[in-house]
Amino acid sequence: MLPQPDAATRHIYEQWHKAVVARDLEGLIALYADNAILETPLILVTLPDHNEGILQGKPAIRAFFEAGLRKLPGKLGQWFRTDTFFSNDTRVTWEYPRDTPHGDQVDLVEVMDVADGLITHHRVYWGWVGFKSLVAAMKQSHT
Repeated sequence: MLPQPDAATRHIYEQWHKAVVARDLEGLIALYADNAILETPLILVTLPDHNEGILQGKPAIRAFFEAGLRKLPGKLGQWFRTDTFFSNDTRVTWEYPRDTPHGDQVDLVEVMDVADGLITHHRVYWGWVGFKSLVAAMKQSHT
């Protein structure tokens, strides 16, 4: 029998997805610790004045999500995922797979470290469809 996730990681798993699908900026930001780190190459598309894909602190993470929700309305996919995720007391991981019942979507793996019920370090790993989408978005943002 698989161990059950603790309440904090389950909360992050459920609420982060719910907030991003609803495009709820305040709901997303509330899940992050004040000094959290976010790593994703999408930072280079949404915040072109940044030259790397790492942000630290709620103000910077807020600016990223605010710009992403404004600049990329619905472009990142269907947000389809299964109910499968992996967690322990300090980390939760899940996939937004490429292949969905409704066709391909941007494929991502979300990895979040959690402490005191908040995300302290969030890493986003991009699959092939996601990579192609990032390249296209970067080309478009530089024209």
